Amino acid sequence: MSKSPSTRKKPELGDLIEVFRGLYQHWAIYVGDGYVIHLAPPSEHANAGANSMMSVVHEKAKVRKEELYEVVGNNDYRINNLMDDKYKPRPVRQILRDAQSYVGKELPYSVFTSNCEHFVTELRYGKPQSRQVRDAVETVAAAAGAGIGLGIIAYAISQFLGSNDKEKQTQ
Repeated sequence: MSKSPSTRKKPELGDLIEVFRGLYQHWAIYVGDGYVIHLAPPSEHANAGANSMMSVVHEKAKVRKEELYEVVGNNDYRINNLMDDKYKPRPVRQILRDAQSYVGKELPYSVFTSNCEHFVTELRYGKPQSRQVRDAVETVAAAAGAGIGLGIIAYAISQFLGSNDKEKQTQ
């Protein structure tokens, strides 16, 4: 993705920021003065590269307030208030108050049910949703419908989800 003016315009308070990390997107919410608040598992940082994918094995993540440029690093980003057409955003004052109240807290984390996108969409809309997860599930369903063996898909999912169990066993 190129760094066109539309991807680098100045965000407004309460805007959702989508950061492109290659195979996935990281999400944050803009809180003013160049800062964002985001839910970040230990492996999530701007220069983590493939290591950021290890976030799937974490059960906890910390809410951080950091400068936008630090979170983005060399990646591209865009303002993406993805559900404004479906839900009315909460009042900005409430979004900012709630976002600030989470800073420094450790929260449950699941790539499927409580990831960084769920976190920011709940702040903005009052509804935790992840289109990224929904799209991945739809892709798997389409692959199954296209005749790719369900056994292969089930094995891949079990390996993906099983990595979390393996981490628990080593602790």
